[in-house]
Amino acid sequence: MTTNAELLARYRNALPSFCNPLHSEPISIDRGEGSYVYGVEGDKYLDWFGGVLTTMIGHSNPEVVKAVQDQAAKVMHTSTLYLSEPMIRFAEEVAAVSGIPDARVFFTASGTEANDTAIMMATQYRKSNEVLAMRNSYHGRSFSSQAITSHSSWTVQNMSGLHVNFVQGGYRLRSPFRSLDNDAYTTACVEDLVQLLHMNTAGNVAAMIAEPIQGVGGFATPPDGFFGAMKKELDNREILFISDEVQTGWGRTGENFWGYQAHGIVPDMLTFAKGVGNGITLAGVVARAEIMDSITALSFSTFGGNPLSTAAGSATLKYVLENDLQGNAKRMGERLHARLAPVIDETDWIAELRGRGLMQAIETVHPGGIEPDAAASARLLDECKSRGLLVGKGGLYGNVIRMAPMLTITETELDEGIDALIASIQALSS
Repeated sequence: MTTNAELLARYRNALPSFCNPLHSEPISIDRGEGSYVYGVEGDKYLDWFGGVLTTMIGHSNPEVVKAVQDQAAKVMHTSTLYLSEPMIRFAEEVAAVSGIPDARVFFTASGTEANDTAIMMATQYRKSNEVLAMRNSYHGRSFSSQAITSHSSWTVQNMSGLHVNFVQGGYRLRSPFRSLDNDAYTTACVEDLVQLLHMNTAGNVAAMIAEPIQGVGGFATPPDGFFGAMKKELDNREILFISDEVQTGWGRTGENFWGYQAHGIVPDMLTFAKGVGNGITLAGVVARAEIMDSITALSFSTFGGNPLSTAAGSATLKYVLENDLQGNAKRMGERLHARLAPVIDETDWIAELRGRGLMQAIETVHPGGIEPDAAASARLLDECKSRGLLVGKGGLYGNVIRMAPMLTITETELDEGIDALIASIQALSS
C-alpha cells in the first residue's frame, strides 16, 4: 500500500519548492464521495474546502460523472475553432444567469486566465492601461494578474505594463476605518477612492476589479452596498467594473447567486471558475458584447470551453438550480454561523467570524489585540484534520481558517463538522 510519507517524498522530488502541502503531516486524497474524501491509507475526512472551493456539489456527483463519461465517449477536445454544441449550450446558460445584458462568454482554462483576459478586454475597450484593484486582493499567478494582486505572500513580482492603484476594500479588521459603522465605513472607502482617482491617475482609468468576498484574502466581507457606492463614482468616469466571482459565484454566498448582487449593481464584466466545473478545469469571462467585441485581433482558446469541461459545467449548473443549492447554502450558512458565533465570542485568540453562506472564516490572533497568529491557525488546521475535518487556510498573514462546505451538505454533515471544529478550538484553548 502506498503511504502518505512515500507520496510526500515523491512530491518533494517532482514538484517545485514553492508548492507546499497544506498540513504539517500532509495527506493524500485518493477518492471522494459526496462531502467526504478518502486517503490512500484508508483515512476518511469531511471535506470543507473542496480543493479550494472547486468541488462544489459533492465528490463523484452522479449527474456530473455521467455527463463527463458520456462526453468522453464521444469527443474530449475541439477548441473554439469548431462548433462544439456543449460549449455553445453552456455559453448560453452562463449568459442567461449572469445578469449582464447582451452578454457574451469567453471560456478559459483557469480563473487566473479569466482575470487576465478580462483586464486585456477592459484596457483595450477603454484604451487605457490604468486599473484599480482592492487591497488584500488575489486574482491569480499570471504576469498581469499578479500586478492586480495586493497580497505580498502570494506576489512573485508585479512588473507589468499596467498602472495599478489599490483601493481600500472589504478587509475591515485591519483597515484604518475599522471602528466605523457600515455606512460610515463605506463612505470613507468611497472618499478614499475619489481622492486616489484625483491624485494617482491620469484621469482615464480602464476598470476596477474586485472580489465581492475576498477568497485568498481570508473571506474578507464588505458591507452590503459597498461596491454599489463605489460603482457610482466609477460610472461617473466611465470606468468599467469587473466582478471576480471565481470563489463567490453559483450560489455559494446563500443570499445571492452572484456575489455582486449584494451590492445592488450589475457589473460590466464578471469572471468565473472553480466550482462550476465541480472539479473539471473550467473558467471564463462574461461581458457586454460591445466590450467583448473590442478585441479585433485573431484569437481563440485551445482548452477553454472544451466539450468535456462544458458538459460538466452544464450538469453542475443544472444540479445547482434544480436542487436549490443556493437556498441550502443560505440555510446551512446561517446554522454554521449560529453555532460557531458563541464559541468565537468567548475565544480570545480568535478575532472574528466572517463571511456569507457556505463561505465563512475565522481569523486567529494573539490574545488582547489583532496581531496575527499564523501558528495558531496552523495548529487549528491540524487539530481539525485529526478529528476528520478538512478546512482551508488563507489570509494575508496565513492566520485565517477558511470553511467552504459542499453546497449539497446536509444538516447532519454540517453538525458533524461544527462539532469537530468546536472541539478543536476548545482543545487549543485548554
